Amino acid sequence: MKSNDLDFEISFLEGVLKHRPNYIDALAPLAEAYTRQGLFEKGLEIDKRLAFLCQDDPVVHYNLACSYVLSGYTAKALTALRQAVRLGFTDLGHLQKDPDLKPLREYPPFQKWLLTLSQTTKS
Repeated sequence: MKSNDLDFEISFLEGVLKHRPNYIDALAPLAEAYTRQGLFEKGLEIDKRLAFLCQDDPVVHYNLACSYVLSGYTAKALTALRQAVRLGFTDLGHLQKDPDLKPLREYPPFQKWLLTLSQTTKS
């Protein structure tokens, strides 16, 4: 997507949220647009709001984990990822390939958790 298109998308979604601050159908794409624009901290703030509003949604917590990693908060990312799995996130293959999570895959507590998780799901 061209930068101008992305700028327009962000501007539009921000405008929608001025009138409906908790409108999930605008929050989710805004978080993604911020991330694509490299505005990781802004994306993280939106993902935190989404996790508060959608406490039982595993994908929301997975996305929160990605935002934490991209913003440099590795330990918080692992906490969010564990929550996503507790809530039902099961795509371990994606988790192991997602480029957003690359720094997390180099984090020893993540490696230990993933090994335990892999062994648990095989049993």
